[in-house]
Amino acid sequence: MTTKIIRLPLAGALTALLFSAGCTDLDAPIESEYTPSNFLTTPEQFIAASGPVYSQMRDEVAKAYWNLQELSTDEAVIVARNGNYYDGARYQQLSLHTWDPQNQFVRTAWEWGFSGISTCNRTLALFQNTADGDFKTQFTAELRTMRALYYYLMMDLYGNIPLVPEFGSAEQPTNATRQQVFEYIESELKAALPNLSATVSAQTYGRPTQGTAQALLAKLYLNAEVYIGQPRYTEAIAACNAIIKGKKYSLAANYLDVFAVENGPQVAEIIFAVPFDANLAQGNMMSRFALHQQMKDKFGLLFTPSNASLTWPEFYALYKEPTDTRNQQWLAGKQYLNDGRTPILIATTKKGLDSRYTGADGNAAISYHLELSDRLTFRDAAKFDVGNDELGKAQGTRNIKYYPDKSSTSRDQGNDLVLFRYADVLLMKAEAILRGGQDPDGATAKDLVNQIRTRAQVPALTTVDLPTLFEERSREMAWEGWRRNDLIRFGKWESVWGQGMKTNAETYRRIYPIPTTELTLNGQLKQNTGY
Repeated sequence: MTTKIIRLPLAGALTALLFSAGCTDLDAPIESEYTPSNFLTTPEQFIAASGPVYSQMRDEVAKAYWNLQELSTDEAVIVARNGNYYDGARYQQLSLHTWDPQNQFVRTAWEWGFSGISTCNRTLALFQNTADGDFKTQFTAELRTMRALYYYLMMDLYGNIPLVPEFGSAEQPTNATRQQVFEYIESELKAALPNLSATVSAQTYGRPTQGTAQALLAKLYLNAEVYIGQPRYTEAIAACNAIIKGKKYSLAANYLDVFAVENGPQVAEIIFAVPFDANLAQGNMMSRFALHQQMKDKFGLLFTPSNASLTWPEFYALYKEPTDTRNQQWLAGKQYLNDGRTPILIATTKKGLDSRYTGADGNAAISYHLELSDRLTFRDAAKFDVGNDELGKAQGTRNIKYYPDKSSTSRDQGNDLVLFRYADVLLMKAEAILRGGQDPDGATAKDLVNQIRTRAQVPALTTVDLPTLFEERSREMAWEGWRRNDLIRFGKWESVWGQGMKTNAETYRRIYPIPTTELTLNGQLKQNTGY
């Protein structure tokens, strides 16, 4: 049993209830398990009843959802290695913007998000039958906020999504407009806000607080021009100010502490995170996909990594300043064990190093010092295949922001996935100011951005404009699931990237298609334009 468990959004023995909720049949009526006569009279009981809402968030937030938000950008790519990880081109479709309604990740993320909404609806229906009181008021507000979060993530991905009827309705939902969904999310968050906890502590960690609702409102308003064609930057600033003035959050002294295996309520920068545990609350496999197989010993891992996810060279090139502490999230160049001196050596042959070697001494033994190249050299560009010899395996810069968990006995790790944090709030406010929003406190974008640069140990900027802020946001927020959102908002989604491989500029791909399976199940739904 690790110390990770006590940081999940349950107290004491009820932690186990949240973990077990991950296996709950989402179609089973909650009333069959908990009834007003035998449950829901104490905070612990309300938390336990809410458990499936949170375990559902954990299921795909670091997998299918993350893939749609990151692998579709200039920030992350999964390559094939002599056919390994080609997987029917599902990853390449995201990178090249050629996905269709049958793409596995498009379907899985939709099912995950709407299962979350359905679980919120069922639990809220249960809460309605309990006696009125402070506990019911607060936990109802928390569930409404979680439902708004699920809706936001789905609306951001798919656009004109259905507003699902309340639990118990047999009605098949139709598409709502993005404007309608936007207004629904806004109204739900505003209604829930006064009844959410203002306390930031181990007891509220992993559950939505007033800070969570304000951060989500800020995100909603910052992207309003994309979502509904209306600037709402002054409202975005107001939401950020509510967080800043509340003084419940602050920048962590060490950037990587925010994402470490031991991250949790002690990290004052985290506003809302999805708790994970390597053995009991699984789903975060960042290290499994990013690390080279020969890095098992470097990080003391009990499993062999898969060596699949990399970053594109153009994105890594944004990290220009040698003193920037955010550089530490990347692995590039010659690799050494954690002592920084002992090289990672691979015993191989000339042919094993480079399968294209044609010399007669191809079987001659050599010792190769692992060196991660910052450029990707494709041997089969159509399949994103870089080869599976030692040079092929060494292709690409790797991200270890979510630091490898050496205590894990599986490919999963215990780092909590951070959705909202204070640095993002500062950057959102700075951007809203640059886009014309009015701040009654008179803050400047430069001062806000320089708070983050000071923490990163790089020189303060003398001026900040939108291109400068975009670069700073790129360095600060890498690998956190916001890159697609940012590229669209900054008008860069249709750009060329990926060493010139991603060229598709079809604007309808700013939202994903509704999965074919959903259209088959519900004839009321209409496919998004272009698909």
